[in-house]
Amino acid sequence: MPQISIRPASNPDVPEILDMVGELAEFEHARGEAIATVADFEAALFGNSPSVFAVIAEVDGVTAGFALYFKNFSTWLGKHGLYLEDLYVRPAFRGQGIGAHLLSHLAQICVDNGYPRFEWWVLDWNESARNVYGHLGAKALTEWIPYRVFGDALNELAGKEPRS
Repeated sequence: MPQISIRPASNPDVPEILDMVGELAEFEHARGEAIATVADFEAALFGNSPSVFAVIAEVDGVTAGFALYFKNFSTWLGKHGLYLEDLYVRPAFRGQGIGAHLLSHLAQICVDNGYPRFEWWVLDWNESARNVYGHLGAKALTEWIPYRVFGDALNELAGKEPRS
């Protein structure tokens, strides 16, 4: 039985995290959109005021995957929660429960800190991930539709004068 361990990421992990982000982007058919650099990740994860965090999953000492997350906040509950930005398990390690270990680890962070919510998004076509999440007790929030503004639209919105 392989030994699975989860540990906080450290600065030397950044190049491998970035490689896994590229692998994830490839899996999601969006490789060209993953433009972050090692410097971006070093600043975000280990700079003066980190606001994102990562954990590394290892199997027998070999990096098998990662999860990157940050705190969010519910105005209705008046409490922080965790938002999982990315969870990735390398293909050679899939089917061994590593994703469940990562999710369980992050859920424990929520419990330990009194965070009542742990949330993430998943692509609608990723049935295998959706099945795992459902099996673990996660509920799809089909009543919420995410919105995103980026690129030229973001710059345009930033320059708009509010209506009176």
